[in-house]
Amino acid sequence: MTMKITNSDRSILRGLARRVADIADDPLIAGRRQRWVAHNSLRSTCPMMLVFPEGSWCELLPDVSLKCADRSARTIEFELRRRIYGWEHFRDDTVVEKNLVVGKQTTNSGWGLEAQWIQSPEARGARHFDPVIKDPADLSKLRFPEIGYDEKASLQAFSEMQDLFGDILNVTLEGVKHISYHLMRQYTELRGLEEVMVDMYAEPQMLHDAMRFLEKGHRRVLRQYVEQNLLSFNNDNTYHSSGGNSYTDELPLPDADPQHARPQDMWASAEAQEMAQVSPEHHAEFVLQYEKRLLEPFGLTGYGCCEDLTRKLGDVFTIPHIRRISISPWSDVDACAEKLKGDFIFSWKPNPAHLVGHFNENAVREYIRHTVEVAQRNGCVLEMILKDTHTCEHHPERFDRWTQIAREVILEAV
Repeated sequence: MTMKITNSDRSILRGLARRVADIADDPLIAGRRQRWVAHNSLRSTCPMMLVFPEGSWCELLPDVSLKCADRSARTIEFELRRRIYGWEHFRDDTVVEKNLVVGKQTTNSGWGLEAQWIQSPEARGARHFDPVIKDPADLSKLRFPEIGYDEKASLQAFSEMQDLFGDILNVTLEGVKHISYHLMRQYTELRGLEEVMVDMYAEPQMLHDAMRFLEKGHRRVLRQYVEQNLLSFNNDNTYHSSGGNSYTDELPLPDADPQHARPQDMWASAEAQEMAQVSPEHHAEFVLQYEKRLLEPFGLTGYGCCEDLTRKLGDVFTIPHIRRISISPWSDVDACAEKLKGDFIFSWKPNPAHLVGHFNENAVREYIRHTVEVAQRNGCVLEMILKDTHTCEHHPERFDRWTQIAREVILEAV
């Protein structure tokens, strides 16, 4: 579908693009990029920091702050304004690139079943699972996805963005760059979380059959990506795992073809938050073994999200090419630091609850300082990823102040 952007919207977008380009050319950005390369390659112990407001973006950049009239133009405007806002407000280590990525447009036939939900009557409220897999026989309804590529639509979108921004930003047409496996989330959406918990005891074979099917299906999807040349190198600002980026000089491999990315030239990740309260043994048996095989082809990998991996790190360390490990707000940071040392990226997720209620600056400072000191003492490669911030209660300045405090603590430590 051809975009129809008015002259007014075009002027707004190009003005924002010029501001992004100016930011990207700032020497501070080049320094950040170099530090991330060292960090992601375990060559630095200076803590790094990223902020992802996520659900709070609607409070930081409310819809009324957008100036474009066309819906598609407003989507682009929002993305450009997010880059500018982060630069102007957060004292984190985000790298603002002078680029605009146009994704290759693909089709996916799906898995044969669609998740069903019982929606909450509350705005942004929790929803309930409405299982569509009720017994082992229902697994036969699952199908392997078939991937297609709409080259004509992709080239059309690329041409339009090139016309709009090509003299200001580096417009590129790229394929799949963020690869992350969420087998348990995918299956619990079809089976139900409580049902899966019971299945580990009552229907273990059914659960293993489901995991085997999903593993095989994702392997087929990856093979189709490779065969259709739909992968793109991600050793750049591509979001990795549950927070972090992919800057590295270790990938792609020396024998890589610049026009054909392979899994071994890329980062990938996996997580299983649904198994947070499950024993290490059951975690390893019912999901990790399948995730490990899916991650094996990739050059560098990450694991975890909001689940507490403190007691499971020994198993996580066996993941092929593991580099980034998520240490959630509910993890024992002291115990994790002693195990991670400088061998992996300590991807710490500070508690986002500090941004709601009474914003206690002293408490925030001591909370951050404790983890930084523990990480420094154990020679860890620490990154602070402030995310899962679903609201700041319409106090956007809390993000600014949180990052200022964190920056002060980092400077004290180094």
